[in-house]
Amino acid sequence: MLKKIVLFISLLIMYSCVEDNLPENCIRPASFSIVRSFDNPDFNAILTVGSVEINGGYKGILLLNAGLDRFLAYDKICPVNDCNSPMVYDETNRPNILKCSCDESEYGLGVGIGGQPQTEGFLCPAVEYNAVKIGNSIRISNF
Repeated sequence: MLKKIVLFISLLIMYSCVEDNLPENCIRPASFSIVRSFDNPDFNAILTVGSVEINGGYKGILLLNAGLDRFLAYDKICPVNDCNSPMVYDETNRPNILKCSCDESEYGLGVGIGGQPQTEGFLCPAVEYNAVKIGNSIRISNF
């Protein structure tokens, strides 16, 4: 009986750990899974450390090569959904920032940053997707 009680409490604790703690007005990741081949000439910029923009998600996806076969994917929708235009990425002058042109909010990009807002007063992070290299392709999804 004691083992069952401990198991039940453990399951409750694990369930509470997976809870989404985003504020209510934040955009949640779109539900999709796409696979793109690196053989596509449009992906030449991503073969080394660089970026490429592809269709998908809500307003397009920014795919970044973070080096060492690590890839990051961010939706270009403004996190509080207050803008009709996709976020802007300036790889040359501000390579670690996505910017929402409607409210001037900025979001950090990179390993361990996770799209966190860089502008005071903004709580919602940029929507980040899983990006996994599989052979000569990449799979981008929300799972």
